[in-house]
Parts: sequence; structure tokens; C-alpha cells
Amino acid sequence: QVQLVESGGGLVQAGGSLRLACAASGRTFSDYNMGWFRQAPGKEREFVAAISWGGGRTYYADSVKGRFTISRDNAKNTVYLQMNSLKPEDTAVYYCAADEAVVARAPDEYDYWGQGTQVTVSS
Repeated sequence: QVQLVESGGGLVQAGGSLRLACAASGRTFSDYNMGWFRQAPGKEREFVAAISWGGGRTYYADSVKGRFTISRDNAKNTVYLQMNSLKPEDTAVYYCAADEAVVARAPDEYDYWGQGTQVTVSS
């Protein structure tokens, strides 16, 4: 079992920045590929970014490419999502997720999820 806890959400003006963190506990963090997803009201959960267990491979949704950066610190059991140039359409609950087998874009591939952190971008 892996427990995930997100932090760093909040209210920010358009064009601003936030850094989300996801702290993991339980099993060995470096065994897991990690992903960030988001879900806006009335919409399905969507892929934002993913990173391989060693940090060597990263993937992004087209909507955030060039604005968001995913990274991880295995010594601190934490994955980060640096979000710059935020837009109102980035408003959502952001979730981190862990999977041992693949670095995936599909939420169904992930085995463990955090509780989410709210990000609100005002125009």
C-alpha cells in the first residue's frame, strides 16, 4: 500500500504560479511511476503529467506542455507539479497517483490516489 497526500493548492490570479507537492508513505517510493491528474466540476478526470520511477521520463498533456513541470525527489518521497502561467481553465481538483507497472496517461492504470488539492485560478 502507498498513501499519498497532496498539498500546495490554493487561489491564484491568472498568469500566476503554484507548486503542488505529493508526499508518499508506505512502500518504497522509487518503485512507483507517478502521475498528476485533475478534475473540474462536471468533467471527467484528465491526465496532466507523469514521471517515471527514476525521473528520467516525463509526459505532459498538450494543454499544460510548456507551462507545467513534473519532478520528483525520491529521497524525500515526494513528487511535485510546478504550474506557471496559470489560466482559469486550469481550475480543478488536482490528484496525484502512483503505479508500479507503467507510466500511463489513463487514470485506470493507477493503483493509488491521493485525496486531491483544489486549485482555483481567477481571471
